[in-house]
Amino acid sequence: MDNNYAIKLDFNLHKHGSLLVSQKEPSQEVQGQGKMSQMKLTAEQLATVKVMVIDDSNTIRRSAEIFLKTSGCSVILAEDGFDALAKISNENPDIIFVDIMMPRLDGYQTCSLIKRNARYKSTPVIMLSSKDGLFDRARGRMVGSDQYLTKPFTQETLIDAVQTYAAISKSNQQKVE
Repeated sequence: MDNNYAIKLDFNLHKHGSLLVSQKEPSQEVQGQGKMSQMKLTAEQLATVKVMVIDDSNTIRRSAEIFLKTSGCSVILAEDGFDALAKISNENPDIIFVDIMMPRLDGYQTCSLIKRNARYKSTPVIMLSSKDGLFDRARGRMVGSDQYLTKPFTQETLIDAVQTYAAISKSNQQKVE
């Protein structure tokens, strides 16, 4: 019964140009591509990646910062959507992780505002949440998120997402230049 409903939901989202939402792991699909990109960054390239982490939890922000800095990434931290929007134009992150449940401006609203901006619409945005429901994932896709990670995340899942989406982000930036 759930699978039939998910298929119907997939079709409706796909009709509007968004990614398909399915029972599969979200890391199996990348925006604009049917399969996960095989591009991976070298250690030197990873060291040039700027990652923004937006979360109202200091513990989550610091954990992500440690995981990412250990891998060589530059990290920009923001406490909420307003703080993030103020920093994005100055910092130009290559990839953005955003918590869904935040005060003032939630993750869905923040993602939507980022994706509506012509300058940042190709910047990968990955939703972070303790909610793992189909509708939460679908709502994330509807506002333009590229992936959905469930908290607590591991260093491996965070770095895998950075590897995949930063490679795509760098590729998109080269096309623009």
